[in-house]
Amino acid sequence: MMHMRRGVFGLAGLGMALIAACGGTEADAAAADPEGAAPPPARVINVEVAEVQAETFMERVRLTGVVQANRDVTISAEESGPIVELLVEKGARVDVGTALARIDDRILAAQVDQAEAQAELAEETWQRRKRLWEEDGVGSELAYLEARASARQSAAALETLQERLRRTVVRSPIDGIVDDRMVELGALVSAGTPIFRVVDVTPLEVLAGVPERYALDVRTGASAVVTFDVFPDESFTGRVSFTGTTVDRQSRTFPVEITLRDQRGVIKPEMVATVAVDRNVIENAIVIPQNAVVRKEDGYVVYVVEGETARSVDVQLGASQENRVVVRSGLEAGARLVITGQQIVADGDRIRVVGGEG
Repeated sequence: MMHMRRGVFGLAGLGMALIAACGGTEADAAAADPEGAAPPPARVINVEVAEVQAETFMERVRLTGVVQANRDVTISAEESGPIVELLVEKGARVDVGTALARIDDRILAAQVDQAEAQAELAEETWQRRKRLWEEDGVGSELAYLEARASARQSAAALETLQERLRRTVVRSPIDGIVDDRMVELGALVSAGTPIFRVVDVTPLEVLAGVPERYALDVRTGASAVVTFDVFPDESFTGRVSFTGTTVDRQSRTFPVEITLRDQRGVIKPEMVATVAVDRNVIENAIVIPQNAVVRKEDGYVVYVVEGETARSVDVQLGASQENRVVVRSGLEAGARLVITGQQIVADGDRIRVVGGEG
């Protein structure tokens, strides 16, 4: 029995020795020949690229403004009396001189008739006095002067009453749209009573405040693009027609007005607008999407594709506008810029272009 046990243990020890010997040989072989080891798999990043091109870049100042009518006039009565006729309704388009309403004119008409008779008598008296004095030398100089003065006074009184009679017809002083009517038929009005409101919306004016740091950049005549939240897919072009000469003490802004034409008639006064006023034009600028830029500790980089490899490029940035930024240095036209996948790309990575070449 003792001999059998020793045989078993001997075989077991021999087996363990053989296993140990084999394992040590593979490890030693791998250590002795590292090039024979399997290489790690190469990293390939899927990206989208766009070819960089030079273009004209418009740098703009973004403002918030409020639409105002070109002219907004409240028309008041110039004579007293009841309203006997309303000639237009709200929403009607009127021209300069269009009759809007008529005030009772019977008393003034009678006064005009009386003044006409007095003026005729005074003129006839003056003509007779004039012939007698100048041609025949009859009468006194004082009577001659009194007759002339009386004729002038009577004519002036008649002209005043005739003008007051004409003003009993209320007329529009501007072209526009009747936006409101403040009286009804039969209402008694006096001089100064508001009757109509007429608004001229061609063109419109957008009033905005420009921060004082842009005082040298925003000038009269500059182009502007105006947008509204209620028209998300539409923009309107205008031009700066006025720039203020002083800066507001509290807001530190100066006012500007942008003239805006609305061919479809959809813009209304008091609407809030977003205004982008042209500040500077950069010719032959290298402009790229702002999200293609990767921020580093010491600046900014972008990634370009060279063959099948990504290469990082340090760039200096300039003006930006609506997710587009000007590259002042570091990037040339014709480069294939990584625009998707740039956050996971590293310098020297192999890349696969999956889209965006156009």
